[in-house]
Amino acid sequence: MELHSLFLIAILAGIFLPAPVNSAYVAYNTSAGVVPGKINVHLVPHSHDDVGWLKTVDQYYAGANNSIRGACVQNVLDSVISALLDDTNRRFIYAFFERWWRQQSDALKAKVKRLVDSGQLEFINGGMCMHDEATPHYVDLIDQTTLGHRFILDEFGKKPRVGWQIDPFGHSAVQGYLLAAELGFDSLFFARIDYQDRAKRISTKTLEVIWKASRSLGSTSQIFTGIFPVHYEPPDGFNFEINDVSDPIQDDPLLFDYNVRQRVNDFVAAALAQANVTRTNHIMWTMGTDFRYQYAVSWFRQMDKFIHYVNLDGRVNALYSTPSIYTDAVFAANKKWPLKTGDFFPYADRENAYWTGYFTSRPGFKGYVRSLSGYYLAARQLEFFKGRYSTGPNTDALADALALSQHHDAVSGTQRQHVAADYALRLSIGHKEAEKVVASSLAALTSSRLKSMQCPLLNISYCPPSEANFTNGKSLVVVAYNSLGWKREDVIRIPVSSENLVVRDSAGKKIESQLLPISNISLLTTEYLVKAYLGISASGSARYWLAFSASVPPLGFSTYVVSSAKSTESRSFVSTVYTSEEGSVENLEVGQGNLKLVYSANEGRLTHYANKRNLVTTLPELSYNYYRGYNGTDRVFQASGAYVFRPNGTFPIEPKAQVPLAVIRGPLLDEVHQQLNTWLYQVTRVYKDKEHAEVEFTIGPIPVDDGYGKEIVTKISTALSSNKTFYTDSNGRDFIKRIRDYRADWDLDVHQPVAGNYYPVWHLKFVKWRFSVT
Repeated sequence: MELHSLFLIAILAGIFLPAPVNSAYVAYNTSAGVVPGKINVHLVPHSHDDVGWLKTVDQYYAGANNSIRGACVQNVLDSVISALLDDTNRRFIYAFFERWWRQQSDALKAKVKRLVDSGQLEFINGGMCMHDEATPHYVDLIDQTTLGHRFILDEFGKKPRVGWQIDPFGHSAVQGYLLAAELGFDSLFFARIDYQDRAKRISTKTLEVIWKASRSLGSTSQIFTGIFPVHYEPPDGFNFEINDVSDPIQDDPLLFDYNVRQRVNDFVAAALAQANVTRTNHIMWTMGTDFRYQYAVSWFRQMDKFIHYVNLDGRVNALYSTPSIYTDAVFAANKKWPLKTGDFFPYADRENAYWTGYFTSRPGFKGYVRSLSGYYLAARQLEFFKGRYSTGPNTDALADALALSQHHDAVSGTQRQHVAADYALRLSIGHKEAEKVVASSLAALTSSRLKSMQCPLLNISYCPPSEANFTNGKSLVVVAYNSLGWKREDVIRIPVSSENLVVRDSAGKKIESQLLPISNISLLTTEYLVKAYLGISASGSARYWLAFSASVPPLGFSTYVVSSAKSTESRSFVSTVYTSEEGSVENLEVGQGNLKLVYSANEGRLTHYANKRNLVTTLPELSYNYYRGYNGTDRVFQASGAYVFRPNGTFPIEPKAQVPLAVIRGPLLDEVHQQLNTWLYQVTRVYKDKEHAEVEFTIGPIPVDDGYGKEIVTKISTALSSNKTFYTDSNGRDFIKRIRDYRADWDLDVHQPVAGNYYPVWHLKFVKWRFSVT
């Protein structure tokens, strides 16, 4: 009995003990390339490192403030470069390199250049950031990309071949044709598309397409575009950061958890599953995700093993790769690809999660970026005209700050508050430096020795030079610069404290001008902001806007002189003000040119829009509403927020009483002022020689004492029949046709009829209709 037991134990021990093998160091063969006839799994090591989001760009880079997120970009690159130098077969792709590069020794820079020359380290995208695609202007996208490409060309003599927009929340036509096809990229890859679109593309093997993003540019706008079947991370079970839960390959036969066969089977199964949704025998695995490779050896050790053991197995072929290598292999397959037109907006990652909230998140920051973008264009031109010196002020700081602000968690408005403040501070510093360039350049161009001052706070009616008293023969010289390539004729407005003024051009000719009273709400805003941010009294704040017509040549400037009017000459026209409470007029007509707006004085609302030149008359209605934000307590737990727009009902903003109209009339423009309630003020402006109305509104603070978040919208209703069709611009360029509750690429299942019909609009949205003249 005792012998039998011992024999049974020995048998069991023999089953579980590994066969005696040599457990010395294994030299892994990682030199695999593409193998014809096999499924080739292209392992693309990468780390997606945001230049600001939950932490500032500096905090992310240095690894500071890790209570928010344990992320250190400096460690990523230190670790990756060391790992690449250890094995010449390893590869890595990266996007934002300049900050790390500046801190390296000449000896290490020489080694890194060899990595770039050999293709081990490949720069993709190549911009200063991975920009958002819905909210920036196309000029800003070009500028930030140009800065990054110039750095790569100057330092490494390389031009990026591949677009890599893996994280932005939807993709614009401008990205497809202007920043991909026309930039010379061979291909473009990204991750985020609508969940219904992705499901159809997986089932029809159309994740890889030829994207023709511009109708007008035809085939020149086409680019091969790859959409990842999941996200921009590896398949489940193949994440290898030191804190990830994926099982590593344990190939020491002395280990009880020896699992080479199991992990090879897992790899092959995942590869075959992805190969079933592609048209070639090449698939890409994005080996990395946000802020990975802080300990790069953890990743490369596992990929070394997988390449070695998977290729010994032979069912599929695994190799270190890059998007460029993958693109070349796919092109060599000589397949036909489906055509994609239009863009990829709006994006939803599940049924109640349309990422359309960020189109308007942090509107103040979006406006700041937009205004400084125009200022930068003018400053850069003036810097060129005057000549740039090796020392002294320049526009570089503003260029860098604007480039950083195009990041998909910057101008999008999706960053944390302290990060938004950091972006704004960088823009402010760059603006101050550029102001010096503008001042010195204009002084040189105008041959003026006068001290020049600029007024960046015109948005709050604050400009000390123009608010001064023009006594004792003092005058104000206004220099208007036009950064565009065509002549501009527009109305300039500056705040003034006196009404006894006259405006002349550079030849001394009197220019028609008009004084408009500054609204009470503007004065209150100015008083508060000036005291809060400048620390000075605003008791001398402006009483009027001085408006006058300016004509400025292309890429040129015009000067105008504002001075006190003599008793013998006419001064600026003081606008007449009429309020609906003062009389019994039923209708008020606003506008002196072709465009007329007719208001009901009794009801305080717009009733007619008429253009006598094109004989169009319609009955518009402009109102304000708010969407109540969903709190996310249903089965999908999706709240409305900075990214996702999920309304829980639409509610009109009703005035608490009859809204009196204040109509301001003058020779240059008419204005209609309406105080709709204590936190909503509207100005409608009609210029004499223009055929559009300008609506300006001041909103806030939005009341939330009822416990509900609110998203305020302007609603414009007309009797025009649009057949559910409208057009929106793409980053300020081409127009794209939209149809409500419809997608051209798939049969849309509508779960969010409001949020799912919002699109980014940068310049213009319009509808077409037919009309007849009798």
